[in-house]
Amino acid sequence: MRRLVDVGVACSFLLLVCAGSPLVCLAQQQPGATGVATPASSKPLTVDRIYSEPSLSGRLTRGIAWTRDSKQISFFESNGTGKAGKTELWAVDVASGQRRVLLSAEKLESVLPADAEQRTQATGLGRHPPAEYQWAPGGGALLFQGPTSLAWFDLKTQVSRTVVSGKESIADPKISPDGRYVSFVRSHNLWLVSVADGKERAFTEGGTEEVRKGELDWVYPEELEITTAYWWAPDSSAIAYFEMNERKVAKYPLVDFTSPAGEAEEERYPPAGGGNPIVRVFVAPVGGGEAHAMDTGENTDIYIARVNWLTDSKHVAIQRLNRQQTILDLLISDAATGQTRTPLTEQDQYWINVNNDLRFLKDGKRFLWASERSGYRHLYLYDLEGKQLAQITKGEWEVSGVDAVDEGKGVVYFTGTAKSPLERHLYRVSLDGSAISRITIHNGTHGVNMAPDASAFVDTYSDVMTPLRQDVARADGSLLRVINENKDPELGEYHLSAPQFLSVKAHDGMPLNAAMIKPPDFDSSKKYPVLIFTYGGPHAQVVSNAWGGSTGLWHQLMAQKGYIIFALDNRGSGGRGHVFEEPIHFRLGAQELSDQLDGVTYLKSLPYVDAERIGIWGWSYGGHMTLHAIFETGSVFKAGFAGGPVTDWHFYDSIYTERYLGLLPQNELGYRASSPINEAEKLKGKLLIAHGTGDDNVHFANTLSLIDRLIELQKYVEVMPFPGRGHGVSDPAARKVLMNRVTQFFLDNL
Repeated sequence: MRRLVDVGVACSFLLLVCAGSPLVCLAQQQPGATGVATPASSKPLTVDRIYSEPSLSGRLTRGIAWTRDSKQISFFESNGTGKAGKTELWAVDVASGQRRVLLSAEKLESVLPADAEQRTQATGLGRHPPAEYQWAPGGGALLFQGPTSLAWFDLKTQVSRTVVSGKESIADPKISPDGRYVSFVRSHNLWLVSVADGKERAFTEGGTEEVRKGELDWVYPEELEITTAYWWAPDSSAIAYFEMNERKVAKYPLVDFTSPAGEAEEERYPPAGGGNPIVRVFVAPVGGGEAHAMDTGENTDIYIARVNWLTDSKHVAIQRLNRQQTILDLLISDAATGQTRTPLTEQDQYWINVNNDLRFLKDGKRFLWASERSGYRHLYLYDLEGKQLAQITKGEWEVSGVDAVDEGKGVVYFTGTAKSPLERHLYRVSLDGSAISRITIHNGTHGVNMAPDASAFVDTYSDVMTPLRQDVARADGSLLRVINENKDPELGEYHLSAPQFLSVKAHDGMPLNAAMIKPPDFDSSKKYPVLIFTYGGPHAQVVSNAWGGSTGLWHQLMAQKGYIIFALDNRGSGGRGHVFEEPIHFRLGAQELSDQLDGVTYLKSLPYVDAERIGIWGWSYGGHMTLHAIFETGSVFKAGFAGGPVTDWHFYDSIYTERYLGLLPQNELGYRASSPINEAEKLKGKLLIAHGTGDDNVHFANTLSLIDRLIELQKYVEVMPFPGRGHGVSDPAARKVLMNRVTQFFLDNL
C-alpha cells in the first residue's frame, strides 16, 4: 500500500494535497457543542469553499519538463475553467526568461487523443498516471500519449502524426535514447514502433494476464515503488524487461455493488503468506535475436526490486531482495549471456527499505549506493568489484533521495533532512564526502527537479502557512526565474492560525515531534476539546513544515469551531532514519499507540485542555491507528473517526505486511496482536468508519469483518460505505458528504 499513505493523509500535519485527502468541513458555521464562534474579523471556512474552484491552495503549473539540452522548461498553461477553459503548451528560456507558445490550445486539442473514460475515481494507488508528453532526445519533437494512441509532434513543421492507434489500452510509452523508436505496453506485451515510418512490431510474444512481459502488476509498484517493468540500454541496442508470472497470485474480486448483474473486476492481490508473482529479468536485442534470462538464482520466492543498466550497455544491475526483506543483493549480469556476479550485499536484522539512488558513473568504474546500515540512509561510493571507496554523507539525519550527479564537478545533489526532519532541502556534496552545503535557502519543504546537466533546478516548495510555489534556481540556489508564485489573496481573509511545533518527551525520554493549532480566539483561562490527527505508519510524517492543502484547511476550520488540533509523529514514522522506525518490527500498533498516549499525557498537563473531550482521527494506517486507540485505551478517547482502515493484517498484501510483521505462520501471534479487530470488545467511545467499496488497496473486507465482529459483540458503530470509491474516496461530491458527517460527528460527540 505504498506505506499506507497514498490517500494523502500522512504527508504532513497540514500537508494533504494528494488526490485522496478525505477531510472537508461543514457548509455553514455551527457552534454546536463547542459554543465557540469564529471572530467577526475572520471569514469562516466551509466545506463548499474548501472543495470548490478556484482552490484556496492555488493552482500549480502542470507538466513541467526540462528540454534535453537543459536550456528550456516546458509546461502547460491553462486559462478558464470547464468548457471555457483553454490549455496551451509553453516553453521558457531559462537564461533569458523569454516565453513562447509551443502548441496553441487548438493545436494541442487536435494532437492529444481524447480519453473516453474520463476516470473520476483514483483506485489503484500503485497505478501511476501517464506522462502527458515527452521530449524527443534531439529536442525537435514531442510525444503525446492518449489511452489507446500515441502522437508525434514535429516542432519545426508544426505537424503531428499518429504513430500508434487502436482500441486496446496503451501504457508506459518511452522514446529510445537514440530517438528512433517508441516503446509501449499493449496486451501484456512490449511493442516497438519506428518513428521514421510508423511500422509496429511486437518486441515480446506470449504475454497474457497471467504472464506479463514488460508490464507491472498491482503489488510491485504499490509496495516497492517501482514505476516501470522495462529499461532501454543507454545506446538503444537492447531492452531489459520483467516477465511477471502471476499464476500463484490470488484473484480478488472488486464487486460493483451498484451493478444489477453484480459485475466485478478481478485484481491480482497477494495477501500476507500467500503466493507472490515470480519475476524474471530478460534482455533482448532491439535489432532482433534471442532474449536471454538473467541469472537471479534458483529461489524464485524473492523480489526483483530494481533494474538499472550500466553505462557500457553490456551489463545490467539487478537488486534482489529476499522475501523476508532482510537481505538485498546487488547483482551485475552480462546482458549477452545472463551470467551474474554479486559485488555487494546489504543485510538488516529488521528490514531493508529499497530506494532509487543507485547511480553508475560515466567512467564505468564506480557507482553511488545508498544504505541505512548506520541507522540513517546515507550515500557511499563503490567500485564495480564492491570495494567501498568513500562514505559520502554521514550523521544523525537521512538522505531522502539523490537528485543528480555532476561528474565533471565531482559533486552529488541530494534532498535530505540535515537541517531538520520537519523540512526537506537540496544539498550538494563532493564525491569524496567533503564540502557538504545546503542549496535551498527558504525554510520549508522542497521538491526538486534537476536539469539534465545539473546546472539548474525547478524548486517546488512551501511552508506551513504558505501554499506551494514553483521557481527555477541555479545549481548554487540563486533564483533564475519564477514559474508560479501561486498567490491567492482570498486565503488571507480566513486569518489562519499558525501551527506551533513542539517536542514532546515520551515516558522513556525519546523526544517526539508534534504540532498544535489553537483556536483563533484562544483564551488560556478556558478549557478546549482536542482533536488528534494521526497516521503513525512507516516512512510517513504528519508533522512537517509544509502547506496543508484541503485537510490542513479542515483542521483550521475545526480550530475556528473551538478545537485544539494536535498531531505527533510516533516511532515508526518517517524523517528520522531507519533507527526511528525499528521499534515497530514484528508488532504494529503497540509502540505507535504508546507514543501517542505520551502525547495525550502532555495534553492533559496543559491547563487549557479538557481531558474529558479528546478525539482522534486518521485515514488508512491512520484509520488502523484510530481503531487501536479507540479499542485499547479505555475512556482516553471519547470519539474517533477511522477512514479506510486495516482491521486485520491477514487481509493486507504480502510485501508491505511481511516487511514489518515477518512471515506467516512464524509470527501469527504478532499478526493477531497487531490487528485491532481482535480488541473490538473493548470499545467504549463513539466510532465512525468510512470506506470505499472499490478500494483496491485496503479492501472493503477489512471494514465488513470488523462490522461482523461488532455485531457478535452487540456493539454499534456508524459506518459510511462509499459505492465504487477507491482508497481515498477522492471525488469532491463524496468528500463533501463524508466530511459534513465527520465534522458533525465530532461536534456531537466531543
